[in-house]
Parts: sequence; C-alpha cells; structure tokens
Amino acid sequence: MSNLVAIVGRPNVGKSTLFNRLVGSRTAIVDSIAGVTRDRHYGKTEWNGREFSIVDTGGYIKGSDDIFEGEIRKQVEIAIDEANVILFVVDVTDGVTEFDKEVAKIIRRSKKKVVLVANKVDNNERQAYSAEFYALGIGEVYNMSAISGSGTGEILDEVVKNLQDGDEIATDELPRIAIVGRPNVGKSSLTNALLGNERNIVTPIAGTTRDTIHTRYKAFGNDFWLIDTAGIRKKAKVHEDLEFYSVMRSIKALEECDVAVLMIDATLGFESQDLAIFHLAEKNHKGIVIVVNKWDLYEKETNSTKKYEEQIRERIAPFRDVPIVFTSVTEKQRILKAIEVAIQVYHNRDTHIPTSKLNDFFLPLIENMPPPAVKGKFVKIKYVTQLKIKIPTVIFFCNLPQYINEPYKRFLENKLRENFSFSGVPINLAFRKKN
Repeated sequence: MSNLVAIVGRPNVGKSTLFNRLVGSRTAIVDSIAGVTRDRHYGKTEWNGREFSIVDTGGYIKGSDDIFEGEIRKQVEIAIDEANVILFVVDVTDGVTEFDKEVAKIIRRSKKKVVLVANKVDNNERQAYSAEFYALGIGEVYNMSAISGSGTGEILDEVVKNLQDGDEIATDELPRIAIVGRPNVGKSSLTNALLGNERNIVTPIAGTTRDTIHTRYKAFGNDFWLIDTAGIRKKAKVHEDLEFYSVMRSIKALEECDVAVLMIDATLGFESQDLAIFHLAEKNHKGIVIVVNKWDLYEKETNSTKKYEEQIRERIAPFRDVPIVFTSVTEKQRILKAIEVAIQVYHNRDTHIPTSKLNDFFLPLIENMPPPAVKGKFVKIKYVTQLKIKIPTVIFFCNLPQYINEPYKRFLENKLRENFSFSGVPINLAFRKKN
C-alpha cells in the first residue's frame, strides 16, 4: 500500500524548506515534481529501506481577511483525510500562535499519526523554547532546523515507524487500473457504472478507513483490480471544486496502479490540472489512457474527434503515443472500450523485444541516420538491448553517450513506438559507453 506523508502548518514556518531537505538531500530519490498545482510540491524519498511520498501543502492564501478560514483550513483537512502520516510544522521563534492552535484542533480530531516538528531550533536556547508546543496537545515535540538538517533523522525514524506495511493488498499479478482526474469529470459515474453491472462478483478489499479501495472486477471477460479515487466512498468535509484534493488522491492512486485512466471533461478541454496529473503518471512510469467524457455534450464539428485528439496530443508532447477514448458515461457509450484499451496498455508495459530483433531494426536505421557530430567527434551506436524490468528500458551502447542530444533521443523513441507496441507506456532510453 502506498504511503503519503503531508507537511502542514501555517505560512512561513519552513514547510517548503523541510520538504526540500527531506526530498532533495536523499540519495534514493525516485522523483520530484514542482508546481503540480498552485506551486505544490510532490516528491518521493526513502529512509531505512522504506520508500514513501511527501506532499508540501504550502502556505497558499487566497485573498481573505480571515486567513485560516480560507485555503489553509481546506488544505489541512484534505491532508489529514488523505495522508497516512502528518508532519505538523511550527516555528519556535514565534511560539504558539492562534493559527497553530486552530491547526492543532483539526489534527486532534483525526485518528492519523501526527509528528509535531518545531522548526528553526538552531541552538540550545531555542530547544528550551520548543517545550511550549506541548500545550497544543499533539504529543512529543521533535526539534529540528530545516536549513541545517539537524534533527531530521529522528523525525524520519518516527515517520517510518508509522507507515503502513502494505500487506492488505492482494499480491497477485492482475492489472491494477486507477481512474484519476479533476473533480466532476465523471470518475464516480464510470466507477459506479462498472461496479453496477455484476455486483455479485465484486469483492472489495479495504485498507484503512480513509485510504484508497481496491475492488476486484470480473465481468465481460475482464479481470482486474479497480483502484477507487472517486465514488465508492464519499468524503466528508471535502470541497469537490478544490484542485488540491484531486492531486492528493491522484498521487496515491497512481503509485498503486499499473495503468491510469485519466478522465477529462470534453466541454472544458484538456486543462492545466489534467496536464499536471498526466505528468504525474508519466513520471511514475505508469501506463496512461486518456478518456474524454461527456462527449455527448460537446458541440461537434466535422472531424471534431480528430481535431480534439490532436489538440490533446499537442498539450502532452513529446509523449504523444497515448490512447484517447471518447465516452459518455451517462449514455453508457464506449465504457467497456475504455477498459479494454487500459488492459491493452497494461500488456504493452510487458512488451519485451528480443535483442537480435532490436539490433536488426535499429542498426541499419542508425547507419542511415546517425547522430549528429559534436565538436568534430562522431557518435557510433554499436549495440542495442532491452532490460528485463517492468518499466520498458532500452539501452544503446555507444562510444560517446554524452553527445547524444534530446532531438535524436526523441527520433529513436518515435521509431521504436512506430514499429513496436508501446502505446500508452512511458519508455526509458539510456545510453551507455562501449568502446
């Protein structure tokens, strides 16, 4: 089961500095994406052999005289609802403020594990000052300096101690498909339409009360795990129009799935939030299918499907090789088509091309269109092979790998996609030195 750690607190207490410290200073970082939504930060890191995700909820304030009653309250509630562990950050130089008390009230009502972090504890005198935060009623106070990094080890030890073990999810090899996207695009309707067909063969496996739910779906020749990010359970105290909520849920679902079905609203188009979730799936090396829902409400023109599809591909470039399915969930149009395509993408992730076939294809192609010379030096690619790992990775062995530029990498990837079945699947191309 994926583990999500959220950093919460009022503005200017050092949340982003702590985020950068925890993610940026680790050698085992998987990925970091800045600006997912409203300058939010999402990253993955590891401590003592346990990998987990971190979300910085930031200090975003939407113009309001009452700061806390605005965006801060919404973000804290959402973070508590979605995260497994909460890092509640306070500022020792300011002491306990009214905003800290308000955040603490919300946190105390939850059943989530909370690690109270007193930041900016840079000397012995400030260590004594941090004792006043026990008055918040959260529990142990962990002193740290996000700038210098002192104290982070104890905090991470406490975080890891409270992560989920992940043994509640089935370990079979069935596909795991997650339906993700912004609020109100039809995720709940699609989930309910799928689960409403044959309820007697749907068996839910629940994690914790507020975690994502995996549901075994067996109908119409399909057999897969559906990862709910929408309508199986209602969420209390969540504002459906808040983009931050969709990102929090998408992060968890994406990490637990093989294929992400990204739903968008045809009447609104492919918006920046859709693109952010798309990049999350791509960076996590998940299979991707884009489902354009509410197509029955879209004002169609001649060849509108092709035009609409091309507009999406321009937005998601350079990774354009993604299946796009047009549906109307309310009209039950092409629902099963979306699932069939998702299953095909799942199988595409397992595509493995024999080394001999790769070399027979690529070496003549490269000989006719070699990499451009750099500083009078010619790059010679001598050998190509695909690693036998879950993420499709093709290795090109050459004499000067550092001189392979991005346009030529895209050229090779495009040729690979044109001739082999990798639709909807991010591909890694790596270049290694071989004399």
